[in-house]
Amino acid sequence: MQRFACHLAHEGIWEGTYRHFNAKGVCEDQLTSRVVCAFPRESDVFYRQSIILSWADGRVHQASFDGHDRGDHLFYDTPTFTGRSWEAGDGVLMLNLLRKDEPGAYFVEVIIMAPSGKSRARTWHWFRHDGLYRRTLCDEVRVG
Repeated sequence: MQRFACHLAHEGIWEGTYRHFNAKGVCEDQLTSRVVCAFPRESDVFYRQSIILSWADGRVHQASFDGHDRGDHLFYDTPTFTGRSWEAGDGVLMLNLLRKDEPGAYFVEVIIMAPSGKSRARTWHWFRHDGLYRRTLCDEVRVG
């Protein structure tokens, strides 16, 4: 089996909807996304993600970040978060990211791709000082 095979399976362009829910299950925000997952393999960059987030009121946020191969994990260090991703088995990706822009906050993300490879579901569980305060659900389809 190829190393990082599950990560590599996500290469491409994904579009979807993010929905943020508070700890009581109330939807507090919804936005659309366009995510490009690439594996440039230049220097120590193994993974590069570019994302465009758009809200109905016209706001747009763009960001990109790199993942670096550190054995059995990819590591990230951006202006807003630091952390790692790894393959949990059976095609499941896990991420644990500490927020730099929200002191004391972190989230754990699970990414599960459909067997066809045409869609995926992402679930984030946000914690601050050991208490759950948000969940994010993201449904995406591969468009390229």
